[in-house]
Amino acid sequence: MNDVQHPALRPETIGELSLANRLAVSPMTRVSAASDGTPTEEMADYYAAFARGGFGLVVTEGTYTDTRYSQGYFNQPGMVSDGHEAGWREIAGRVRAAGAAFVLQLMHAGALSQGNRYRDDTMAPSAVPPRGEKMPEYGGHGPWSTPRSMRQEDIDLAVRGFVDSAVRAERAGFDGVEVHGANGYLIDQFLTDYTNTRDDRYGGGVSSRVRLAAEIVSAIRAEVGPRFCVGIRLSQGKVNDHTHRWAGGARDAEIIFAALAEAGASYLHIASEGRDWVETATLDGGMTITGLARKVTGLPVLANGGMHDADRAATVLADGHADVLALGRGALANPDFPRRLALGLPMADFDHRMLQPMATLNNARLWRPAAGATA
Repeated sequence: MNDVQHPALRPETIGELSLANRLAVSPMTRVSAASDGTPTEEMADYYAAFARGGFGLVVTEGTYTDTRYSQGYFNQPGMVSDGHEAGWREIAGRVRAAGAAFVLQLMHAGALSQGNRYRDDTMAPSAVPPRGEKMPEYGGHGPWSTPRSMRQEDIDLAVRGFVDSAVRAERAGFDGVEVHGANGYLIDQFLTDYTNTRDDRYGGGVSSRVRLAAEIVSAIRAEVGPRFCVGIRLSQGKVNDHTHRWAGGARDAEIIFAALAEAGASYLHIASEGRDWVETATLDGGMTITGLARKVTGLPVLANGGMHDADRAATVLADGHADVLALGRGALANPDFPRRLALGLPMADFDHRMLQPMATLNNARLWRPAAGATA
């Protein structure tokens, strides 16, 4: 294949949003904001580098949405104050000036909070202790605490936090927001049968467990209007339970996807939780979960999981499994991945040491000279 003609380099649209190509930077937690959640100049350099490298779409790391329970990590950026908004406005200006669309991911950690400057306790759909242990790369250690079960007031305030942060994102110059409904965080905790044991309208079957996700998307859409991009990220696996799969398989997936499309989502981003796309996306019968999302909703779908492999990427696009490819570790190793792909240049391999002992931008910067990295 002529790399210049690679299908990932062709333009794409997501609703009203025009992308220079079909390559996106996946959201990746970098715990490098100021202690109060304000974005830093180092973060601006980090995000602008992806735009200069040719990515059509850049999605930020998960950004917390209220001053109650949403923060998941110390030094996680927020979008809940005028200072946060001003910091992100500077970054958005630089990213968009370099030619990329910029989307802010909105995140509520729920039970998987391991560092919250506003409080020490956690809350979730049900008082179920999370599986696994906290993540050292993001400043945690030991078992998770048992969360408090959310009351309706808590749910209402959480929804309001997503909406208010989305409004701030629009004012700050972002092209859209992505609701973090994946990887074991709050919205995913509502979606998951074993973390959601509620007996009210948010619990029970999957059509009820998806209610919170749909309410958040719908509430944001009502506030920002039809032209602003409102995506949502989903996954079966979690940061604390990599092998989890939706109990109802394709049947559950269809219900979830349809509910979010009806709520007004602009796109669906199906994450692989650091695993290979083939492993995580293939359903019984051979259909892929990303292809099913496209079929059920007609919405653009972002696929993730090994998309830095040029042959894999071409197959996913050509065979109709997804519309846009989201790169995580491949983008960290190659901030100029699209340029390299277009010119047929070799790609650098991801080195996990750049995220050790913590996944901060400073540790990645210190890693580069020691590793002889030039990207």
